[in-house]
Amino acid sequence: MNEDQLKKWKEKRQQRRDSFNRDGLLSGILKGDLQSLSSGITLLESNRKEDKVEAQKLINSCLKHSGKSIRVGVTGVPGVGKSTFIESFGQVVVDKGFKIAVLAIDPSSEKSGGSILGDKTRMNQLSVNENAFIRPSAAGKSLGGVARKTRESIILCEAAGYDFILIETVGVGQSETMVNSMVDFFMLLMLAGAGDELQGIKRGIMEMADALVITKADGDNLIKARRAKKEYENAMHLFPANENEWIPKALVASAYENYNIEKTFDTIDSFVNQTKVNGSFLHNRKQQDKYWLHETIADTLMSNFYSAERLVKVIAEVEQDVIEGRISSFEGAEKLMKIYNHE
Repeated sequence: MNEDQLKKWKEKRQQRRDSFNRDGLLSGILKGDLQSLSSGITLLESNRKEDKVEAQKLINSCLKHSGKSIRVGVTGVPGVGKSTFIESFGQVVVDKGFKIAVLAIDPSSEKSGGSILGDKTRMNQLSVNENAFIRPSAAGKSLGGVARKTRESIILCEAAGYDFILIETVGVGQSETMVNSMVDFFMLLMLAGAGDELQGIKRGIMEMADALVITKADGDNLIKARRAKKEYENAMHLFPANENEWIPKALVASAYENYNIEKTFDTIDSFVNQTKVNGSFLHNRKQQDKYWLHETIADTLMSNFYSAERLVKVIAEVEQDVIEGRISSFEGAEKLMKIYNHE
């Protein structure tokens, strides 16, 4: 990059920074402007102190315009066909006259920004639909941080008028728990005959699912998928009853043949109707708000601790002392906390 190109790049970057004006972004977001929404989410993902202040003001301004969407979590093992399923499901949503936003939560890759970057190129129809918005999360080491930014992005998407917010998670483990804590309906995509050892990993996640969808139920796989559906239904009956009185459903579907995708939509619709009538829908939202209050406190404390200038050098020294056995992990932690608290 020569000097002129560098100058232009800096000017363009500054122009983008200047566009992070809260009032301008808020006005654009409320009008459903995609550029404003994208810039707003970029502002949320920034780690600059001044951007964090503006981002918080933007979130607060959007809060009173949020909360009206249906939030759906989608997870599944690699190869289950998440992107294909999401595109088919998204098409059903927009064909019914709704707007859908697809967000990803994936802290696993700091360079690629998460697999949905690839997914977006595969969602050819949905990505160009004016009633759909697809956005990857910012990758990073802190799952809590990524999850918090995803949850804040939900608020912006709702303020922009999106009726369905679909949160995709990649991988197996803590990320599913995080996603479950920010959605109304949690959907687990599975493959028929994927092996007992794989299904065993999913036991805990299956208990969280409001619907289990066996994908790629087409051709020779249809019979296997239906058999797997029966087995999962039997297994799900053994799980503890849900407080919201919803009985989790098992479905077979094929995004390739567009089979039962609308039935998945109807299942979500039934869930929303039932839980709104019995009051558990709003109760769950309130409990999630409480959960994220404490998660945000924990994430902020962690961030402040590791960014404290007085600790940067000391942390490295204490780490070395622990590695070489001069002090225990617990003693090291106590030493650092005393310094952090100015004791």
